[in-house]
Amino acid sequence: MNTPNPALIQIRQLQKRYGDFIALHDINLDIAEGEVVVVLGPSGSGKSTLIRCINLLEDYQQGEVRVDGQLVVRGKSLALVRAEVGMVFQSFNLFPHLTALRNVALGPLRVRGMSRQAADARAGELLAKVGLAGHAHKLPSQLSGGQQQRVAIARALAMEPKVLLFDEPTSALDPEMVGEVLDVMQNLARSGVTMVIVSHEMGFARRVADRVIFMEAGRIIEQGPPEEFFTAPQEARTQAFLKAIVQH
Repeated sequence: MNTPNPALIQIRQLQKRYGDFIALHDINLDIAEGEVVVVLGPSGSGKSTLIRCINLLEDYQQGEVRVDGQLVVRGKSLALVRAEVGMVFQSFNLFPHLTALRNVALGPLRVRGMSRQAADARAGELLAKVGLAGHAHKLPSQLSGGQQQRVAIARALAMEPKVLLFDEPTSALDPEMVGEVLDVMQNLARSGVTMVIVSHEMGFARRVADRVIFMEAGRIIEQGPPEEFFTAPQEARTQAFLKAIVQH
């Protein structure tokens, strides 16, 4: 009998407060290695706060988060955890004075201690992987929003992280640029990368996710395989959310 691998991400009784406001209520969640999880929910439901707690971009007051068994806490160990957790933000957060290649190569060079030649070679491979082989020497200002976000994805991949977190990666893009970013993410999902994605893209979630999580008011209301989630949601709040999305 095969014993399942322990979860790559383990979240236990996580609570996050802003003053008297409770943003996350006792969240318990396991994410397996290679799993693609899409987190849905209305604005203010705690989706982004949840994934930002995984690498401690947001401090939390109660509970614990572990990545590959390592407790995520302030201190020397935090840099080690963050090196294993790639993050792609809504705004691309590229260094404006560096070319696409330099943006991607910087992490392996500084954090992983890779040689300049090896880091540049790796950056070139990753830019090709996200469809930007011909744009390596352009500055961010010379790239479209969709291209900048693909550079940001390549930069996250350059660290060879154990998990990739995406915080609404297409929300700042013009509609015609959304597809090119989602295509890259879909290819990553097929390659077995562990991904946690906060998104409003329902069709993408249905195609790509192994599991869909629905949040409301800082709680996980419902979760399940995408086909089950979208065709037969169990909770009234989930049903109302999906109905509103379809009507919209």
